[in-house]
Amino acid sequence: MYETERQDLVDKISLKGIYDISVLKAIGEVERHNFVPDAMKHHAYKDAALPIGYGQTISQPYTVAFMTQALRLKPGYKVLEIGTGSGYQAALLIKMGMDVYSIERNVDIFYQTRKLLDKLGLRINTKCGDGTLGWEEYAPFNGILVTAGSPTIPKSLMKQLAVGGKMVIPVGNKYSQILKIVTKIEEENFEVEDVPEFAFVPLIGREGWKDK
Repeated sequence: MYETERQDLVDKISLKGIYDISVLKAIGEVERHNFVPDAMKHHAYKDAALPIGYGQTISQPYTVAFMTQALRLKPGYKVLEIGTGSGYQAALLIKMGMDVYSIERNVDIFYQTRKLLDKLGLRINTKCGDGTLGWEEYAPFNGILVTAGSPTIPKSLMKQLAVGGKMVIPVGNKYSQILKIVTKIEEENFEVEDVPEFAFVPLIGREGWKDK
């Protein structure tokens, strides 16, 4: 179902500069229509962000692919995702052979997505909580992927990144952000590359934006 649409999406994001074969393969295989509301299924393979309820979105496939590619992942890597959302990003990481840990702060989204992941048979470690604090119990992580815009890079996440690991996080105001690709060179030494013009929902939490 939707195989042609998935391949068209792979071709589209490939033309936009996504070259990582494992990322493209995962996007070609993971059924995005399972992760969007029923009313949105016919839009599932457009290269666009779509609403999933509760003021949240499933990110644009190109953005998901770009962030995943930036982590330079290898099968078996331990990856922390901040903002489970629809579960689509986590599903791609599993398809790529990662050990995935994902945190969602919205209780309703958390239970809805946990139910979906179980139904799809995806073995993803999830918890409901403040993603800005990370998941210390399972640190360090080879990759950390933050799917919401933060005013700064949370210190907890920097601490939980493995030496040699990468974190991708949008940083800016609540309306537009610069995507920062952070590489941990040594315990207290980080290299940061900036990629402009991305927009995400706000990252809420103790080390992010305060809830209203």
